[in-house]
Amino acid sequence: MRINTMKRISVLLCVFFLWVHQGSAQSNLKLKYRNSNVFAGIEVGSKGVKFSLIEIGKNAKTSGAFNPLKDSTVNTDFISFTQPTFDATLDAITGLYQTARNVYDIPSKRVFTVISSGVKVQAEKENKNDWVSSFIDSFRIRIDDSRRDVPVIDVTGEARLSHLGIVPDSRRFTTFLIDIGSGNTKGGYFPYGNTDDFKLYELTWGTKSTANAAEKASGDDNSLDNFRKQLNRVLAGVENNEIIYSINASGAYPLSDNVAFSGGISWALATLMHPEKIDETVVSVTFDEVVKFSDRLYRQYKTVSDSALVSNIKDPLLDKAVIAKNVKTVNKVFDQRSMLAGTGLLLKIMRQFSSIYESKQFFLVKNGQVGWISAYVDETINTD
Repeated sequence: MRINTMKRISVLLCVFFLWVHQGSAQSNLKLKYRNSNVFAGIEVGSKGVKFSLIEIGKNAKTSGAFNPLKDSTVNTDFISFTQPTFDATLDAITGLYQTARNVYDIPSKRVFTVISSGVKVQAEKENKNDWVSSFIDSFRIRIDDSRRDVPVIDVTGEARLSHLGIVPDSRRFTTFLIDIGSGNTKGGYFPYGNTDDFKLYELTWGTKSTANAAEKASGDDNSLDNFRKQLNRVLAGVENNEIIYSINASGAYPLSDNVAFSGGISWALATLMHPEKIDETVVSVTFDEVVKFSDRLYRQYKTVSDSALVSNIKDPLLDKAVIAKNVKTVNKVFDQRSMLAGTGLLLKIMRQFSSIYESKQFFLVKNGQVGWISAYVDETINTD
């Protein structure tokens, strides 16, 4: 009981800190456009609740006047489907909704609340759809708004929106985007030169669900060596049963010059592998680089701490304090085992695009967490 109470207090403190840290008014935001509105997107994901502030110009649909302002996440692990994680997630979404309304003075009609496809997939897998329905009802009661729209986004819709929100127009039709979430992986591409026809790529596995499966298979042996052995078995099954078939069925290989990965593990790897590229939201990597880094995570995990990585930075123009803060944030969100699970899943997918005959460009996207929710807001609102 005490643990559950402390977890809820921790979530409420995170939300309170967001209020204090972010300021007290919209005037603190750095807006880009003369005629624009600020919108809030709040997504209940598998691992936590994500909060995004987006500036959208009057001509967004035709000119791309679209500017992500802020984003943050409160980790609550909703897909564990326990009462403590249910309560923590409810506290988080309520607190973030109140942040949008009271701190940033955003009208409720410009605050969008959604349940991600990762939650939907995991709930269906575990027959927990009633938990999702109960959660939505509880949130409506908390904010005293029985008509509040809280759609549960399906995988195709979320993957399409992610592409629109993350990939630049110049690479729209040559990029295969793969978003590795906590509970599932989704992505795809536009095969016919328009943004209406979208080819879906989907896996029922994500970073958290893969790590959970390896932990469960480990039994009473909690050693890292045994976890890695079980993780390799889980990943082999995922590769043979889903990854190979899904990529072949997608038809993406001959049509996509670029393969971009988004999601938490992509942000984490980009930050830890290239801490010096602090100002770059997209980082280019190779398959071999990620293989070597995965081995480093297993054998030399201490070398990816904030102090260790900062000590290797020689450029005097780089802000080491900011870099250390970013690295520390990654290591708070992902522990060693979840890093290994996410990296392993990423490598299994990358492997299908690695060929001695043709070289694909691989990219890790850092800010992908606001991509699909931003595009969702953009497509939903009436900007006239």
